[in-house]
Parts: sequence; structure tokens; C-alpha cells
Amino acid sequence: MTGLRFRKILFLLLLTACLLPEVNTAYALIGGIAFSLLLGNPWPQESSDWSRKLLQLSVVGLGFGLSLGQVWQVGKGSLVYTIIGISLTLFIGISLGHFFGTAKKTSALISFGTAICGGSAIAAMAPVLKARDDEAALALATVFTLNSVALLLFPFFGHLLHLSQQQFGIWAGLAIHDTSSVVGAASAYGAVALATGTTVKLTRALWIVPFVLGTAWVTKSESKARVPLFIVGFMLAAALRTLLPQFGYLWSGLAAVARQALVVTLFLIGAGLSIEILKNVGVRPLAQGVSLWLLTSSLTLTAILNGVIG
Repeated sequence: MTGLRFRKILFLLLLTACLLPEVNTAYALIGGIAFSLLLGNPWPQESSDWSRKLLQLSVVGLGFGLSLGQVWQVGKGSLVYTIIGISLTLFIGISLGHFFGTAKKTSALISFGTAICGGSAIAAMAPVLKARDDEAALALATVFTLNSVALLLFPFFGHLLHLSQQQFGIWAGLAIHDTSSVVGAASAYGAVALATGTTVKLTRALWIVPFVLGTAWVTKSESKARVPLFIVGFMLAAALRTLLPQFGYLWSGLAAVARQALVVTLFLIGAGLSIEILKNVGVRPLAQGVSLWLLTSSLTLTAILNGVIG
């Protein structure tokens, strides 16, 4: 058996194991990272494509586990500090980028990705800023690396500080970059944390549109901002559960399938973290990204613990 064939078989076996309820998101992520770094992902591009599609479908599926009333309550409650948090994160991020000497467009993309919705925000803003592919890739690599770390560290500190599931969901939704890592960390913490974190994060992701439009207006760019379709799907799923409660068993089943699909997604995301990506991150963007992440995470956590947010 050739080395490549062995890696493909083992990869598929591990991927299949992620369908088992005994495997959670943290194990899946660690397994994917370990496989990629030690053996090498035999399907790097396919893993990236499928993780993105599966994540979006999973987020839509999670909507079946919530009513519109729950979504509205969480979204309404997080509106004010979401706006303040995004604005403050962008200001601090750009300032740190200047301090560390990060290239301007890379710095702006890292700040925007941290402030709103990780890779989705970076992908939306890159054409508006006329960023080169290597600048966008650098920002994505920085945010992706920190996402992987956050997924493992946040549940640990949440339990250490005895955060309630509601508190943890808000913290994850506000302080973790990407939707995938928010739902991964929150699902490991509990069902209430997952519902809260997902809703807060998706509410935050909606701000991609006005910020991209505003930046396009300032820079006179012709690029257009669009609402991510998976957010629309999430709301439609919640609407179905609200309007047709008699099919509750079906909606709950779909939400359970979505939660397990997240485990598979996290394995694929972890398998996408290659040695090449780590090499390409660079010292200055990483220093900016880590500093910004630590500041926003600690400030948000402090506000939650003191009752300012919650």
C-alpha cells in the first residue's frame, strides 16, 4: 500500500468516526490538526471547500433548534454591545497594526475579520480594499490559526471561571473570530451556550454588509456587499420551527444532525491547518492578531463578569 493511499484511507476512517456521538468538536479539531501536521492532508483543497459548505449547512440546521422569539431576544440584547464591540475592535486593530508595522491592507483585513466574522468578513472586504491575494491569504491564515486556538482554550477558561452557558455563549459569539469556532466551542460547552453563541455570532455577521458598503463608499469601490445566505437560511429554519410547532420532533432531529455535522466540519477545518499556512502567517501579522484577540477577549470577558454585558 502506497503512502498516499494509506493517508487517504486513514483520513476517511477518521472523518467517518466524527459521525459518532462520542466524538465532540474538540476531539475532531485536534484530530484534524494532528493528521495534517504529522501526515499531511491528502485532499487539502477538497477539505477546504467541503468544510465551508458543510459549515453553512450546519448553521442553517441549527436554526431548527430555535424559535424566532429566542433569536429575537438574543439578537436584540446583543445589538448595542455588538456595535460598540465592532467599532472598538476596528480602532484597536488598526492602531496595533500601525504599532507592529503590519502592511495596511493586511492590518485592515485582520482587524475586520476579528471584529465581525473571521474568514467571511475578510473575503467580503478584500475586494473592496483591492487587497492582493497574498494579503488576503495572510489575514486568513492569521485568523484561522487563532480560531483553532480559541476553540480549545475558550471552554477551558469558561469552566475555570464557572461561566454560565448564557455567559459563555455571549463571550464566544463576541470574542471568537469565525462562526465555525464559535459553534464548535459553544457546542462543547452546552446546548444553551450553542444557541446563544450562534445567534450572537450571526447577529454580528450581519454587520458585514453595512461596514463593507461604508468602506466601498469611502474608497469609491464598485464591489457590492451581500448578506451571507447561510444567515438567511438560519432565520428561515427558525421561522419554520415557530410557524409549524407540531413538527417539533422533526425540527429537533434536524438540529441534532446539524450539531453532529459540526463535528465533521471541525475535523475538516483542522485538517486544513498545514505547516505551509503556519509558515506564511508572519511575525508582524501574528503579533497584531494575537494582541488584538487577547485584548478583545479579556475586555469582553471582564464586561460579562461584571454584568455590563449579559
